[in-house]
Amino acid sequence: MDVPIGGVLFALPALIATGLLDATERFFKLPKGYYGLDTLFLLLAFMALTRLKSVEQLRYCAPGEWGKLLGLDRVPEVRTLRKKIHLLSKTGQPEQWSAALAQRWMQAAPEQAGVLYIDSHVRVYNGEQTKLPRHYVARQRLCLRATTDYWVNAMDGQPFFVVNQVVDPGLITVIENDILPRLDRDVPGQPSAAALATDPLLHRFTVVFDREGYSPEFLRRMKSQRVAGLTYHKFPSEDRPVEEFFTRAVKLPTGEEVEMKLAERGTRLSNGLWLREIRKLTRRGHQTSVLATDYRSDFVPLAAAMFARWSQENFFKYAREHYSLDRLADYQTEAISDPIQVVNPAYRKLDGQQTLKDNRKATLRHIDVKDLPEEERFRQLSTHSKHFIDTIKIIAYRAETSMANVLRETMSHSDEARCLLRALYTTEVDLLPNYEQKTLIVRLHHLAQRASDEVIRKLCDELNATETLFPRSDLRLIFELGTAHNLRDPVI
Repeated sequence: MDVPIGGVLFALPALIATGLLDATERFFKLPKGYYGLDTLFLLLAFMALTRLKSVEQLRYCAPGEWGKLLGLDRVPEVRTLRKKIHLLSKTGQPEQWSAALAQRWMQAAPEQAGVLYIDSHVRVYNGEQTKLPRHYVARQRLCLRATTDYWVNAMDGQPFFVVNQVVDPGLITVIENDILPRLDRDVPGQPSAAALATDPLLHRFTVVFDREGYSPEFLRRMKSQRVAGLTYHKFPSEDRPVEEFFTRAVKLPTGEEVEMKLAERGTRLSNGLWLREIRKLTRRGHQTSVLATDYRSDFVPLAAAMFARWSQENFFKYAREHYSLDRLADYQTEAISDPIQVVNPAYRKLDGQQTLKDNRKATLRHIDVKDLPEEERFRQLSTHSKHFIDTIKIIAYRAETSMANVLRETMSHSDEARCLLRALYTTEVDLLPNYEQKTLIVRLHHLAQRASDEVIRKLCDELNATETLFPRSDLRLIFELGTAHNLRDPVI
């Protein structure tokens, strides 16, 4: 009775459906012990959903109460949990598991995988384990020691996978070397080779990125690979006459329809590449130029796809605040084995001295990490544990998103769905197993408002329809709302 934060069990059907426990035994192995793989994965997902910002914060939680959520007498101590995470992360297992999950998510939603958003997220490092290279952090307008993660998301902001770069080579290089090879393999529903040969304007899928990826030659190379690019024009020509713009109904990823004033022309870039230019006219008279090498789609959905980039920015903001996206998973460092190039410190120093231009021309701009002066050398932060924890957070975010989509259908203020879920996850429950009927009732205590209770009741109906079994048992989960006073011991 009265199990704290038991409301997080309401996320269990969504976590299982998202793939939290899928193929874990194929990718991960642990020595025999009290805590199995499913227990550890569930614990980490519950910690993410209840907003424990680090593994260390579990130290201040009642181990017995948390254990009840997993069907155990207690959860592992922080030191034990860290050892388990290290064992699960010491090889390439997290990367393989993450890749399999991303492929599964794309196969399950081919319409989402057809248009993919790629953007970088700079993770500032304030520790003293190593002196990482400096990156420009736009949200702080400073150059700080950091690493860069490149995220691939769907139009609604849900992440598919992330690529970490200890030294940022730039968006274009990462797309061509690290992201496109994966998308070539994993994106479902691509046209056949015969269809591509028959129709020279047909493309396989679309990638959307910001002005950092603007490059006429890069757009040409992607077009030759039959990948459509969608980005902002970095050097648009003069404004077009207002008479060219017409009001169009544009459907956003949320399903909402808005009106935009749009116009389209063809344009030729500096390298001779001919592509589509779509412009949006704002209320203040500003014209935003969008370039597309998708020659088949109507220009209105293309405009909607480009301006839906805010969904990925919102994901970064929300994940930083609620899922501790920037937090380190461990404090280990490791040597850099790959031949990575960095900016030559001598060139950077000369670049800031205008009177030494001749010396700057004679100095290499980029050199290999191994050729750095001793005082400038650095080690990279270990990424195996982070990749594992990030994948858990991706699963938790996707599970929360699926639950939020259910809530929005019955809420008058749909933008408050995630706020209600955060309250749900930390609400007390009563756990009532019935071994004869093979059920486990999760009875949620009432929330602060009656309107919230009504929404949760409808959520219970949706969750019960899944007939989810509690892991490692034959007990079917039944979700209810309302404290069972008649089951309590009488008050004397």
